[in-house]
Amino acid sequence: MGKLYLVPTPIGNLKDITLRALEVLKQCDLVAAEDTRQSLKLLNHFEIRKPMLSYHQHNEQGKSDNIIEKLRENKIIALVTDAGTPGISDPGSVIVKKCIEENLDFEVLPGATATTTALVYSGLDTTKFLFRGFIPRENKERKPFMEEIKNCKETLIFYEAPHRLLNTLNFILESLGDRKIAICRELTKMHEEIIRGTLSEIIEHYNEKNPRGEYVLVIEGKTDEEIMEEAMKTWENLSIEEHILKYMGEGNSKKDSMKLVAKERGIPKSEVYKYSLEL
Repeated sequence: MGKLYLVPTPIGNLKDITLRALEVLKQCDLVAAEDTRQSLKLLNHFEIRKPMLSYHQHNEQGKSDNIIEKLRENKIIALVTDAGTPGISDPGSVIVKKCIEENLDFEVLPGATATTTALVYSGLDTTKFLFRGFIPRENKERKPFMEEIKNCKETLIFYEAPHRLLNTLNFILESLGDRKIAICRELTKMHEEIIRGTLSEIIEHYNEKNPRGEYVLVIEGKTDEEIMEEAMKTWENLSIEEHILKYMGEGNSKKDSMKLVAKERGIPKSEVYKYSLEL
């Protein structure tokens, strides 16, 4: 039986390709590529000559079946994307699922990815992060997308194209507020650029400068201070008795409601208990 290799390719600097990736590309029978013209440049640079198959988001279903057939014919196939790791924000995940369903052998090689490179460059929290690829273009999809992530405490990571950058930044500012952000442009390439600041500062920067290249946006997650401020708005005009009743009305026991009130107000439970006696 054949084998499929998911082979990461450099995100800009060709020196970032791994020895293992080159070994697989030299030994495989076929290279399945997101853009054969782009991948041919990489293969030519390393003097590798292999038959190529186009495999992208517009032909993934039919081509996946074709790849499965060739794997059954004992072919060794290397799947590559234009840049980075196959399966991340591209149709590589489709063929992986099919290989699992068909019990066919595949191997994922480690290698270059813009996500973690940008995350470390950002200087933001790296202990927990959420990668969501490209933000939807249409407002009807964008709004629920932002509703889903606006309360996440994780550092947020997105990809964006230059012609949509300003529109996207303004939408994020409107949806998430003026958070810290790092804009990473043309990672590992000659004109690599990292700009850090608040969303409003970055928008002002790009209002005066035409965006060029591929971008990774790394945005601060919701802070504990923001969460506390928002929570405070829900009870700052309530008395302690009303605050307890609010939580009891949400289905909490009186005891649990008292604990929640004490925690939110930063006061001893014994003080809250005195007010609860009158309820």
